[in-house]
Amino acid sequence: MTSKEKVDLIVKLLEDKKAENIEVVDLTEKSLMCDYFVICTGTSNIHIRSLCDTITLDGRKIGLKKSSVEGKSNAKWVLVDFGDVVAHIFDREEREFYNIEDLWAKVKPLEQ
Repeated sequence: MTSKEKVDLIVKLLEDKKAENIEVVDLTEKSLMCDYFVICTGTSNIHIRSLCDTITLDGRKIGLKKSSVEGKSNAKWVLVDFGDVVAHIFDREEREFYNIEDLWAKVKPLEQ
């Protein structure tokens, strides 16, 4: 499965569970650690955990291989690492505070 196919599956799963403000950040020219970030907001701790479970458990059934999950117990910022794609599930306050979309927008492309 390509990175883009993973992104599309993750976004679809998040949309189905009513994640808010879903954004995809293309890092293919900016980072060696992964190709894409999928970033979204959950409306509560329960919703954030549910979004995490959806992309890890339901995602596994349709071909996504989960690498690791961080932050699920706190459910303020949950990171799900699929290797070449990393999903970030935030509560509103954490997302506004860290603002990783804008941070990565300022990163210059890697030199070839």
